[in-house]
This record gives sequence, C-alpha cells and structure tokens, in this order.
Amino acid sequence: MSFSLNKKSVMATVLASLLLTPAVVFAQWFPLEIDVWDPPFNTELKRKTENYTPLKKAEKSWKICTSIPHLKDPYWAAVNYGLIDQAKQLGISLRLYEAGGYSNLEVQRKQIKDCMDSGGDGLVISSISADGLNDFVEQYISAGKPVVDMINGMTSTLSTARIGVNFYDPGFMVGSYIRERHADSTEEIQVGWFPGPDGAAWVAQGTSGFNKALEGSNIKVVVTSMGDTGRATQGKLVEAALKAHQELDYIAGTTVSADAAVDLLRRSGMKDKIKVLAYYYGPGVDRGIRRKSILAAPSDLQSLQARMSIDTVVRALEGKPFFRHAGPKVIMIDAKNIKSFDTSTSLPPRGFRPIFSINDW
Repeated sequence: MSFSLNKKSVMATVLASLLLTPAVVFAQWFPLEIDVWDPPFNTELKRKTENYTPLKKAEKSWKICTSIPHLKDPYWAAVNYGLIDQAKQLGISLRLYEAGGYSNLEVQRKQIKDCMDSGGDGLVISSISADGLNDFVEQYISAGKPVVDMINGMTSTLSTARIGVNFYDPGFMVGSYIRERHADSTEEIQVGWFPGPDGAAWVAQGTSGFNKALEGSNIKVVVTSMGDTGRATQGKLVEAALKAHQELDYIAGTTVSADAAVDLLRRSGMKDKIKVLAYYYGPGVDRGIRRKSILAAPSDLQSLQARMSIDTVVRALEGKPFFRHAGPKVIMIDAKNIKSFDTSTSLPPRGFRPIFSINDW
C-alpha cells in the first residue's frame, strides 16, 4: 500500500505508537559488536570489529525521511519498529514510506521526493533497486542533506553512510549449513533456491554467497526462482518448483518463501521429506524453528540495523563521529540456540502494527 499523509493518519500512527510502547520492554541493545568495512564500500568484504553505542538524545528534533520497499514481508515490520523506536529515543521527527513492492521504483522515488521537498533534513533509504536511486543520493548529498543507505544496498558510493550487512554472509551461512549436514555423503542433494526479486543488490549478494558455499560439493541447485517477496508471488514460485522437481531435498530462500513452503509441504504430505531454511529472519521463521518445521536461518539483526541507521543520520547532521560503512555481525539460529536468542534484534513486538510517523512536521 502507498502512504498518503494527512492529519488523521498522523494522529492514528502517533497514537498507535503510544499505545504499543508501554507493553514492550526490550533489553538494552548496545554496546553492539559490529563489522566495519575498511575501507568503506569495499567489495572484498574487508572488515574489522568495533562496538556500537548510540547517542542518548539528538540536539534538536531533526526531520528524517525514511523509505523501505514494502511491508508485505514481516522482515520489514521489524525494521519499521526499529526506525520508529530509535527516533522516539532520540527525540526526532520521522516519516516512514513503503512503496508497496519491488516493482514500484517510481512510487518509491515519488515518496522520497515528496518527503524531502516538505522539509526533510536527512534521508534513510532501503532501495528497491541497486542503482535506481543513485541520482537522489547525489542530489541530496550535494544539497548538504545526509543520506544513509540502509540494509538493501545501492551501487552509489556517494552516500553519507551505509548501514547493512552484505547478504553474501547469510547466503553463505545457509549454504554451509546444508553442506555440513551432508559432509559424509556422496549422494546428490537437490536444492531449490528462492532468493527474492531480481535486480535487488541484496539478492545478488545472497545468491553469490549461497552458491559459493556449495562449490565442489554433492549439493546441486536444481531451480532458482526470483520474484517479489509478497506471499502470493513466493507461494506460486515454490508451488511451481515442487511440481517440476519432485526429488527436492531442500527449499531455501526468503522468509516468505520458507513460510509458503512449510504450508505447501504440510498440505502435500511432504513435510518430512523436504527440509526448509530461510536466509534471513522473521516471525514465521522464528515459529518454524521452534516448531521444527524450519531447520535454521541466519539473522542480520534488521531491527538493530534500523536503529543504527537513525542514529547515524543524526550523527551526520550534528557533525559527530560515525561509521561510514557498518553492520551487525550475522548469526545463525537453529534449534540448538533459539532459546537464548534475543528476538528483539530481529522481530517486531508481538501485536505490532505499522507506524508511519512520529513527532510529524
């Protein structure tokens, strides 16, 4: 859905924020151990480890525009919460826009332009396209307005900062997890891979890592299906793959792909034959691991990436030190460690509904 700003929506979203917050008490998320790319934006994954501690309060109520691809995938609900809550902690104003899907680049562009034209001081973007917003990055940086490239990644190296993991890491971790399960076997293992929409930088990174982990092994990717991360699209992709490749041993991909696969396998009586993994984290995946219908999934701690992004754009506005390219360390979650996993890093609070503004201007 597209977001249109009016007084009623502002009042409703602020009220929702106030109602939700008292029931949610999360553990302090910092200091957080992070990867810092050195040099920034390098493609060789050269990194060093640092600790991250956010500002306590902003110096003024900065007006921040934030843009994400959609809210059809619960991954982005955790991002939504992290953005709103960190803005609240810092005492700044924030508007959140979601474009409705990965095919809606022009919608995302218009939403960003409208928000920044209304007086935005800074911008946080999770881009639909690897290069479709590069001109905006250059435009706003030239105007002295910081731009933080959050999570998805853009090809532009002009952004003020990039906060995000390289999805090569979770892709590689999922491939390695499958490989380790068959380290002593010579039998061919067949995998279906559902990485998300073609053209998104994170999808290309995840696929690269996944394939690299399987190189030289007895594990064969027999189908790769790309598409928007809405439930309807991913469900159709998984269903088509199951019909065409009845000897599959694993389905791996987005959280939405994993959720759809669990339902399809249960209905078809194949839930004990084909194993399911995701290469990022969401509520359905968390439930699936706990219920043993999903083997495992890495988390890139997306709620904390959102918090870091808001903190970073404020630091840039106030001339305070910040990491130009950083992200949390990816962790792998399965039945062995899920009970000790801090879900607040990766999931929205229970009962959370989208909130599109706080302290609106």
